[in-house]
Amino acid sequence: MASGGAAMTRVLEARVVVDRPGFRLEAELAVKPGEVIAVMGPSGAGKSTLLGVLAGLVGLDEGKVSLGDSVLDEAPRPRVRIAPSARGIVLLGQDPRLFPHLSAHANIAFGLRARGAGKTAALAEADDWLWRVGLDGMGARRPAELSGGQQQRVALARALATSPAVLLLDEPLASLDPETAGDIRALLHDQLAVTHTTAIVATHDAVDAVSLAQRLVVLEGGRVTQTGGVRDVLGGPATRFVAAVAGLNRVEGTARAGRWTRGGMTLRIPPAGGDAASDQGSPVETAAVFRPSAVRLDRAEAETWTGALRLSPPDAAGEWLARVTRLEQTPAGVRVRTADPDVAVDVSADRVAELALAPGVPVRLRVDPADVRLVAIADAAGSAGPGPG
Repeated sequence: MASGGAAMTRVLEARVVVDRPGFRLEAELAVKPGEVIAVMGPSGAGKSTLLGVLAGLVGLDEGKVSLGDSVLDEAPRPRVRIAPSARGIVLLGQDPRLFPHLSAHANIAFGLRARGAGKTAALAEADDWLWRVGLDGMGARRPAELSGGQQQRVALARALATSPAVLLLDEPLASLDPETAGDIRALLHDQLAVTHTTAIVATHDAVDAVSLAQRLVVLEGGRVTQTGGVRDVLGGPATRFVAAVAGLNRVEGTARAGRWTRGGMTLRIPPAGGDAASDQGSPVETAAVFRPSAVRLDRAEAETWTGALRLSPPDAAGEWLARVTRLEQTPAGVRVRTADPDVAVDVSADRVAELALAPGVPVRLRVDPADVRLVAIADAAGSAGPGPG
């Protein structure tokens, strides 16, 4: 118990290279004591591999993992690899991995006993944790008698009860229904704050990042593509994946002399109209970022298109021609997706019917420059080091 608390005062630093047939993971990160960061990426991005390295379950091909002054992994030379059980790092995934023959109470106490606590102290601490995670009175139940959400609560209690140096959470909510996931997410938020636990949450869900983390590291194809405060990353997406997760449109173009352009598309840039606004000098490669609700859509004349060829240009800056590719139902109406440019537009169902929108229909999109944030593409990604103190 005491050793776990002491470990929490140390920074976790990692430089990780893992080579596998057809896949290479290269990532660096540093996590301050008590900080919670989210590692977000699509399936196959390397999130689980990264957490496996930190936990000691996946070997390094090159790099170093340290917790304060203690080196946990180093490769290729000198070769160091501390056993998972000796790291003070706990990994919790989608599967709670509870002992099926033990009660919920005994499962929590087992983790404490394994860390050196006496039987009486472990049982008392397990009682306290059952209350903390909302399972007071259910301690005698075995895992088979608990729901999936209840099992995950027991697993979380067992992990946090040992005061881990770092808690690694590998999409622990992915297999739960939305309501249960929301409950466990709120529980995680509260208990991580109360215990000041250093944690890394691997997820593909922006809700997890917003609810739990102070910083966000985006991992795509085995590489860090963006990092920063959660709000900054989601508000200024450096990649299509981040934009999609954040529910934003992202169209790449060039800003210069008060105007943003992409092919025949243009936007006038207000004097303080974006992070990458350029009043003069060289062109700046930028992404125009805006909400689907900020786009106005009207049907365009059929003669503006023939096959895949656009015949007539847009009428004005901020007005773009596009073609509908698909319609998606949303709780608030319909999301219309277009090609060239690839844009999502939120439209009411009656408006879709009025315009007779369907795949292939040409449309005009109008965007107010005041609703657009311009993000310099070269500056969007950054270091995954510790955040400001």
